[in-house]
Amino acid sequence: MLTLQPRNTRNVKLLCIGAHADDLEIGCAGTMLELLVRWSSVDVTWVVLSAVGPRGQEARESARRLLRRAQRIEVRTESFRDGYFPAQYSAIKDGFEALKRQVSPDIIFTHARDDLHQDHRLVAELTWNTFRDHLILEYEIPKYDGGLGSPSVFVPVSTVNLRRKVALLMRGFASQRSKRWFAPETFIGLMRIRGIECNSPSGYAEAFHGRKIVIA
Repeated sequence: MLTLQPRNTRNVKLLCIGAHADDLEIGCAGTMLELLVRWSSVDVTWVVLSAVGPRGQEARESARRLLRRAQRIEVRTESFRDGYFPAQYSAIKDGFEALKRQVSPDIIFTHARDDLHQDHRLVAELTWNTFRDHLILEYEIPKYDGGLGSPSVFVPVSTVNLRRKVALLMRGFASQRSKRWFAPETFIGLMRIRGIECNSPSGYAEAFHGRKIVIA
């Protein structure tokens, strides 16, 4: 197992992009909690593209709770129609181009390119089209459609941060708790599998697809 330790963990800039409220928390909340403890100063730009009404409020409040250790946070919520991202391609693309002019991240967290949800796939596509000289890590979202693959990048997550992630999801997204899949067992189970795959000391991890990584 190859482990890379960055030399400079000060003033790290993260860009986190999610299609819907709760996507980012499902995909990388454990990693955010770990990095905010391990790294001395982190700036986070947190973008949710479909977060309207109560879902927008949930997204903003959850992000602020999750990222409270960050040196600086900017939470952006947009109102693109859930499930219709391909039909709104031009407007979403314009938003990505504007974002590129405003932020210069060290690491970008985004959806997986092969995700079976059309909104997720479009976000991944536009992330790669827009940010062509950045480290991009694609997180995974469990869903009815299936489609989970074999990620290549792992972040071990402590049991404390595992519990924090699950509590954040269950507390922060009351609008989703009626869905049968939205349950602690779902999130714990996936992180247990990824923990096995990377031999995490805690037994838990989050995993990402790292499609293009340059070691300088």
